[in-house]
Amino acid sequence: MLYAAVEATWAVTGTTVQWKEHSAYAPGVQLFLAALALLAGGACLASTRTLARISRVVVAMALITALPVFVVGMNGLPIYFVTITTLSGVESATGLAQVLLNTAGAALLLLVGLSYRRRLRGDCPRCGRPHGGAADGPLAHPAASRAPRRTRVAVYLLMCGLLPWAGTKTVWTLGGDALGVAGDDWQRMSVASASGPSKATASAGIDVTVLAAMVGIFLLLGLLYVWGQVFPRWTVVLSGRRVPRLLPLIPAWLTGIPLTMYGVALLIIAPLMAAGVLPKIEPDPPFTTSAGITWFAEFGGLAFGGLGIGLVVAARSYSARTRPVCASATATAHRDCLRNPSPSGTLPGTTRPASGRQQDDS
Repeated sequence: MLYAAVEATWAVTGTTVQWKEHSAYAPGVQLFLAALALLAGGACLASTRTLARISRVVVAMALITALPVFVVGMNGLPIYFVTITTLSGVESATGLAQVLLNTAGAALLLLVGLSYRRRLRGDCPRCGRPHGGAADGPLAHPAASRAPRRTRVAVYLLMCGLLPWAGTKTVWTLGGDALGVAGDDWQRMSVASASGPSKATASAGIDVTVLAAMVGIFLLLGLLYVWGQVFPRWTVVLSGRRVPRLLPLIPAWLTGIPLTMYGVALLIIAPLMAAGVLPKIEPDPPFTTSAGITWFAEFGGLAFGGLGIGLVVAARSYSARTRPVCASATATAHRDCLRNPSPSGTLPGTTRPASGRQQDDS
């Protein structure tokens, strides 16, 4: 309702809401988004009730239709995050508000959809396991574990997509020439267009976007290894305590999904421009050739797409490995095990931990 009210107010008052550079939302689009938000809100309320089959299908279709729209609307979140953290200024306050509203809407719709799917399957809407009793009791958290080897290898390969983009920017910041761009021209324009801390880092020959990518890599490693679930010793006060599950998951999902969309778009557009299917971008200083811009766009697609997909893959593994279970579900499993013990001596629905290499892949 809040989202719909804001969109309708902007449409009626003719407020400019930036969608991308030099583009704004049309009033008709804003009214459509307001109507879609009301539809999604009604579906969320209906998802908690006992419904007939046709009503369940309608609710599911409403959630499935609305969620991608909100996800696409949060595409500019990483860009705003970088500009805010570097104190470079926000280009459009209404554009930032729109992205935040879409982000909140996408996150809430995703949680409602997940809970609704579990409820339809007869599972606990909170932990996803079938059990009796209420779904608001204490939770049992699994032991800390690192991601399976296949997941780690996949994420490392995706991280390699950062190398051409970060390497080119590093060459420029060190004064070298690449892709038809002179290092001196790049440094001069970077310092002139930067502000706040980003201006200081640019003056020191450090690109702030490369630093942001390093933060993304740090988050990736935390999602893959045990120290992302239990605070390591170097955190001093927090050492040995369990990391709140949503602390790494929220930034991973909110950053990984928009980066994936942005990176994949660049990976598609750059080859089309090189093949002449799409018009080539006219060189704009410090670039001197259209080919240089096209190659840099391709490098950006590899970097942003690789980092975004890596965050999504790592976050999915982290979410599965750290998902808590209602204590009542654990108690039910123990009772079932005592009544019907399995030959292997393990709880129903579980497997005996393997050793060595098999344990790492389990």
